[in-house]
Amino acid sequence: MKLFVNDLTVMDFSYLCPKRGMVGESWIVDIILDGGLNDESMVQDFGIVKKQLKSLIDDYIDHKLVIPADSESTTIIHNEGTDAVDVVFNFAKASEPVQHILLRCPSEAYAFVYSKVIDKPSVVSYLKDIISTQLPQNVDTIDIELREEYIPSPYYHYTHGLKKHDGNCQRIAHGHRSKIVITENGARSESLEHHWAQKWQDIYIGTQEDLIPIHDSHLYPMAKQMGCEGSEHYAFQYEASQGQFSMIISKNVCDIITQDSTVECIAQHILDNTVQLSNGSLQVQAFEGVGKGAIVGNK
Repeated sequence: MKLFVNDLTVMDFSYLCPKRGMVGESWIVDIILDGGLNDESMVQDFGIVKKQLKSLIDDYIDHKLVIPADSESTTIIHNEGTDAVDVVFNFAKASEPVQHILLRCPSEAYAFVYSKVIDKPSVVSYLKDIISTQLPQNVDTIDIELREEYIPSPYYHYTHGLKKHDGNCQRIAHGHRSKIVITENGARSESLEHHWAQKWQDIYIGTQEDLIPIHDSHLYPMAKQMGCEGSEHYAFQYEASQGQFSMIISKNVCDIITQDSTVECIAQHILDNTVQLSNGSLQVQAFEGVGKGAIVGNK
């Protein structure tokens, strides 16, 4: 007998890709449990499935940075005596030189997947290994399907960190795959939507307040060794309730906003920087992953 649960949860996370760099993503999770009936004539109670399995997935991937631990592009350094883990990742976009991303975060900010690339099969295997140890005896197997939201209109992938958040959003590198809807004088403007989708294709949205001089970063010795201490890089650093977070990353994959990078502030930033491209009234609907976001207009 098979029990299925569609739309169990949405995983909002970022991952490291050797061709794209740091990629914000949102995957919808569907599951199928295969097994015999228990004493209640069920494979498993839907309430228990939704609560326990969603909790496991949220704990192990949601709002984390997913690292391809077996990639030649990845270096992982565990700092003795602390919970901090350094990650160095190299990537090269088409026809561009190799770039580096340097991070120092508490270990819980990462998900280490032992694969050369982060894709749906590698993440499914990672989740199955975790969930299989928590299944009741009458359940033989679990199938997991990961899928993107169908978005026929423009969208972008972004990564950010919210140091003021009292939960997992404070992690410096987690992200979303998000559509954007912009109306101009009451009509949908695909040209403005495409402008932002292209501008923020695989972007790190950084907050001005979190920028520090690179020589003040905890990662400066490593950055100097790797040639990442120059003016072409940004250093972000802050302390939140989960610990200290540091990152050094190329400027050409970042956009800096003056506010916090909440979806409300992102929507306002888009509006403020779209007014110059339009002579009419505007409304911006910015999404944070699947089915949620913020709306702001100028009239």
